[in-house]
Amino acid sequence: MRPFDLLRCHFLDYFLKADRRIGIAANGAERVPHIGPNQIRRGQAQTQFIIPSDTGLRPRMPFHRGAQIPFERPFIVLFDPKTQPVHDTDQFLSLGIARTRGGQQFLAGGLEIPGLHQIACLFQFGQRRRCKQAKGKYKLTHGVAFLLAGAAAAQDLPRPLTDDDFIPFDMEQAAIGHQLFYDPILSGNHNIACAHCHHPDFGTSDGLSLGIGEGGQGLGPDRTPGTGADKIRKRIPRNSPGLWNLGAKELHTVFHDGRLSISDVYGNGFNSPAQEWLPEGLNSLLAAQALFPMTSQFEMAGNVAENEVTGAVHDRIDKGWPILAKRVRTDPRYGPAMVAAFDEIETTEEVSITQIANALAAFMAIEWQSTDSPFDQYLAGDSTALTPQQKNGMALFFGKADCASCHSGPLLSDQGFHALGLPPFGPGKTRPYDPYARDVGRVGESDRTEDAYRFRTPMLRNVAKTAPYGHNGAFPDLEGIIRHHLNPGESLAAWTPDMAALPKVPWLRSIDFIVWHDRLEMDRQRRKVDVAPLDLTDEQIASLVAFMHSLTGTTLDAPVFGAPDDFEP
Repeated sequence: MRPFDLLRCHFLDYFLKADRRIGIAANGAERVPHIGPNQIRRGQAQTQFIIPSDTGLRPRMPFHRGAQIPFERPFIVLFDPKTQPVHDTDQFLSLGIARTRGGQQFLAGGLEIPGLHQIACLFQFGQRRRCKQAKGKYKLTHGVAFLLAGAAAAQDLPRPLTDDDFIPFDMEQAAIGHQLFYDPILSGNHNIACAHCHHPDFGTSDGLSLGIGEGGQGLGPDRTPGTGADKIRKRIPRNSPGLWNLGAKELHTVFHDGRLSISDVYGNGFNSPAQEWLPEGLNSLLAAQALFPMTSQFEMAGNVAENEVTGAVHDRIDKGWPILAKRVRTDPRYGPAMVAAFDEIETTEEVSITQIANALAAFMAIEWQSTDSPFDQYLAGDSTALTPQQKNGMALFFGKADCASCHSGPLLSDQGFHALGLPPFGPGKTRPYDPYARDVGRVGESDRTEDAYRFRTPMLRNVAKTAPYGHNGAFPDLEGIIRHHLNPGESLAAWTPDMAALPKVPWLRSIDFIVWHDRLEMDRQRRKVDVAPLDLTDEQIASLVAFMHSLTGTTLDAPVFGAPDDFEP
């Protein structure tokens, strides 16, 4: 517990000259009576933080002798001394201050204190007339509660991202990675580059709900599925994620289902689909991530029997990488440059997939590090960086809308997994023995049933540039995905297949929406949702959208390298 929180409790206790108890809720379904510390000690309520009885606090303090100290959120709820419903969507406990008389009051809404640009708190009376008629001492009480709650709200804001938050990479290696990123040399059939699915013109994504991988032609929403023997056999099952800030030191889990994470379970520093066969010497999580699209049949490797890479991968996942490494080291554009850039090798024959992955990681980390958004400037102390509407959206994001319960920390992601009940479509990605064309999410990797239909929380820098949204790109704009978060059931009922950005592929039409028409599977997915509905006005939703735009970097149009002029989609 922070010292400021303890001081805040003392102030509230001093100014509230009324009987009080602690109201506690472990989840929104409970109706919580006012109970004292003795009942808490006897196990009649759940607690997450206990103040020892020997702390020397005055006996009349509401948190004395083991009472709850729940100051994770700037909510101070005042209500009658009787059973009241308490709802807290992120499962934290809330402090209740009981008054002998008076109706239920809530501190909500948003207000910025002049001169304290980072302090925004929630303040709206549930019974306005009664508040206006309150006596001076009662008004003073609310004023103190307002100021203290505001300070707590400021503490909920993350710190700004800085260069110190990122792994340092070598610029010479990044220059090689830049060439490789836009070169189809790393694909089995020499027909697709990393940039086809992660292009800066589309926010380092591709502008599609589900991508068109190996065999396709063109770029972005105009990409076509190919023709003849080279046409695609399957859509990419998940939305192509943006590549912003993947060089962050705090990043420990990637991919929508978290199938790659920092771990020493296999003795090589990573828990990955390659298990113990992952190459040694990778310099980062981003380098490890760069390896797997090369081995994916429908992304870059190609279909079985089409080329030696996909045939080798079919034998074992790591067998294709040496073939690709040989291509690169024997290419005069890359071999000598690799030797010059990497100290651990002395000849081109020593170039391996490790140097290739490390070069790609260096390029992506340097090229798409983004720390200069208006929001970051605001966090750094520039009170003019955000518009009034964006500030309102920020107050909602870190307050009433509770977005920050998942989009938390400097990266605006808890790197956890949550089920949002997004409209399902496409080929899906499931376990090998599962006959359904569906996407089961995290459970496909963890094999824990509670992880069914859960997907990783994305980071949000430059999110306004990476439409469409969701693990399968179900929503074309920010307003749509925000409204879905607020009421998944209602949003799912209103969604229609034409909202998905899917290039027409006649031979895949029968499978594109097969899960959407599967009543039993849809019922399963509707029941597995981790967020509770929340009512916001259209104006508040517009403010949240405006805040999302404040996360866009101000120098995106001036990248370190940029797309090469000779790149041919």
